[in-house]
Amino acid sequence: MNLGKYITTLESPSVQAFLNLRNKVGWGEADVEMAKMSLKNSLFHVVIRDKSQVIGMARVVGDGFMYFYVQDVIVDPDYQKQGIGNGLMFEIEKYLSVVAKKGATVALLAAKGKEEFYARFGYTERPNDSLGNGMCKFI
Repeated sequence: MNLGKYITTLESPSVQAFLNLRNKVGWGEADVEMAKMSLKNSLFHVVIRDKSQVIGMARVVGDGFMYFYVQDVIVDPDYQKQGIGNGLMFEIEKYLSVVAKKGATVALLAAKGKEEFYARFGYTERPNDSLGNGMCKFI
């Protein structure tokens, strides 16, 4: 996907860039070592930069075979509404189209108000007639 002047790479952001983006969107602080190991153990990364500054990132975690989880789709608030989120999801969907075989499950937790964004990529809101509420637990 062409984002003009921005640079898209399929690599992990630095731990500091990841933590900075989390803070900018209000997700709070995270332990540096935990963030480092979490990034290291991801299946797939995509980063979008404005010159050398990371302005967006996303990743996929999971077992790499049956279960995939879209995680940390983050766009710097100063760069939102410019198609960067779409660019991140385009790369994730391209990756998933190769690795996720028939019978695999791809899941995510949408931030409140972002459900419509993910629906454009084929994700289904829960609950619905056949699926209950998605659930999570924060430690």
